[in-house]
Amino acid sequence: MSGGIATGSDELDLLDWKRHIFELYAELRATQVCESAWRRWCAVRDELFRDHPQSPVGAADRADFPGARYAPYRPELAVVGELMPSEARPVDVGTSTGTPIRFRAFADLRFQLAGEDCSLPAYWLEGYGGGLFLPFADATNGETTYGGGRYLLDTVKGADLGELDGGIVLDFNFAYNPSCAYDPRWTCPLSPPESRLAIAVDAGELLPPV
Repeated sequence: MSGGIATGSDELDLLDWKRHIFELYAELRATQVCESAWRRWCAVRDELFRDHPQSPVGAADRADFPGARYAPYRPELAVVGELMPSEARPVDVGTSTGTPIRFRAFADLRFQLAGEDCSLPAYWLEGYGGGLFLPFADATNGETTYGGGRYLLDTVKGADLGELDGGIVLDFNFAYNPSCAYDPRWTCPLSPPESRLAIAVDAGELLPPV
């Protein structure tokens, strides 16, 4: 869930980070995704940000890290998306350090949010095993949220809220920043132009604390 690659990172530390994130999201899927589950998600993330060697927060800033900033929980921004297959096409997604990462757009997720009909392309990571990746941008970017967009799902990193009634759970309260929002040493995919929502998504993680 850290959403990037740190050059020279210790592989065992990264493996431990991923275990924590997979366990956290498994816990979320086993319970009703609601405000109490969201508070648990926030608390675990803050603990990892302060204490874990794979934290996106720079090592010198971890001891004094006040916690990530989040918008208040809004239950109406938890929806279910209908996965509509589309013609598969390769997409080179730009990153924070300029080196693109190859994904495959394979479907569109359609849903209603704040009374608006919305759609986001679903990406599949090209590589061993693959994984669903759902970044998005919205009208809050560069104002209250990170300018490069946020992530909602990244199953390679364990960020997976599961399925419901044949659709994909999309709770925008669980939207989170790529690691490069905290430290430019990380290489992170940024939200492509086609992943931009016209509305303001006032939920999820905000800009990092100054």
